Amino acid sequence: MAYHKSAKKRIRQTEKKRLFNRYYARTTRNAVKGLRAMTNKDEAKEALPKVIALVDRLAKKNVIHSNKASNLKSKMTKFVNKL
Repeated sequence: MAYHKSAKKRIRQTEKKRLFNRYYARTTRNAVKGLRAMTNKDEAKEALPKVIALVDRLAKKNVIHSNKASNLKSKMTKFVNKL
């Protein structure tokens, strides 16, 4: 149990950030899965920039590592080009 006022505040902030990160990470993972499940090239090309924007946003906010974001974007682009 935290005693100091600053420690209590830190607990509140951490919980808020954890929920934020969890929500956006899950949303992005679902978007990536949805893109990989597509079979129509036109639909996939249309969805790719939106998914890449989500991944970039997570990397910018340090929810995921920037290298992981780059790997995801590369794999998704290859997938769409191969369709």
